[in-house]
Amino acid sequence: MTPTRRRLLRVGAVGLAASILPRFAKAAPEFQWRLGHTAPESFPLHKRLVEAAAEIGEKSEGRIELTVRPDSQLGGQLGLLSQVRGGSVEMTPIAGQSLAGILGLMFVQSVGFAFAGYDKLWPALDGDLGKAMRFQIRERLGMVAMERCWDFGFRQITSRKQPIHVAADLEGLKIRTPVDPDLVGLFQALKAAPLGMNLQDLMPALRARAVDAQDGILPLVQAAGLYEQQPFCAITNHAWDGQWLCVNLRAWGRLPDKLREVVASALNQAAQHQRADTVAMEVDVRKDLTEKGMTFNPVEPASFRSVLRAAGYYEQARQRVGEDLWGVLEKYAGRLA
Repeated sequence: MTPTRRRLLRVGAVGLAASILPRFAKAAPEFQWRLGHTAPESFPLHKRLVEAAAEIGEKSEGRIELTVRPDSQLGGQLGLLSQVRGGSVEMTPIAGQSLAGILGLMFVQSVGFAFAGYDKLWPALDGDLGKAMRFQIRERLGMVAMERCWDFGFRQITSRKQPIHVAADLEGLKIRTPVDPDLVGLFQALKAAPLGMNLQDLMPALRARAVDAQDGILPLVQAAGLYEQQPFCAITNHAWDGQWLCVNLRAWGRLPDKLREVVASALNQAAQHQRADTVAMEVDVRKDLTEKGMTFNPVEPASFRSVLRAAGYYEQARQRVGEDLWGVLEKYAGRLA
């Protein structure tokens, strides 16, 4: 073979490869988003977000790459909220408690004894109440909240001396709450003696009989071994909180309509799965705690509402969230104030 012929063959092979490779090369994503949250990798919230990210990548045909960063890798709750509003992080799930810290009316979903259970809660948040809250998140905070709120769980009361059945059982009771003014205020209105303290101080306080009771979600009771000091648990559902999955408004606006549908569909479906995960987990936790000797009992919500109403708790909450939003809340919860 002559040198000239070999040269022509090499040039032809290079040209052929150049024409074929782009067909098989993976194109870089048009949109590279980051989602940060504070939950550990083992939590259902993280697992469902990872599943949603994979679905978004597949259904967008690789146009969107959503990277999920758990366990406060990108910052704490308030830091992530600030980053999403500013645009340095595209997305994060934000608890109502955190949102209420900068926009007081978001407290509406955590009003004490507003919802007796999920059968009352989800119709409200998936309906007009949630729609009104998402509007405020967009207009006042510059973020787009997905339609389905994620579940953080109802709070219950555990106690040492006797079970809690009615509001009168709380009068004068020394009860630990997180360092949260809203929860402290709720128990003050119920005539208890609340003491805000961090979780790491709770078990020593229980052992020292510095407090007689505590409030929290059931997985916390299990994980922290509180059943060793608290044999009674009242299913009060006295407060609930959930996380709205929020997206930076400018980042959302840059997505074509078709890709917005892909993102919203995947994340809303993931939220539905996470809600079911939470319920299933609480069933398992309650069974485990029962086997460990904890006794559970229901309560009469009307007695608690009556005391809160007389204390002016609901009137103060109404002023905080505004007449319009309060009216939507009572549409689902019944008369409170």
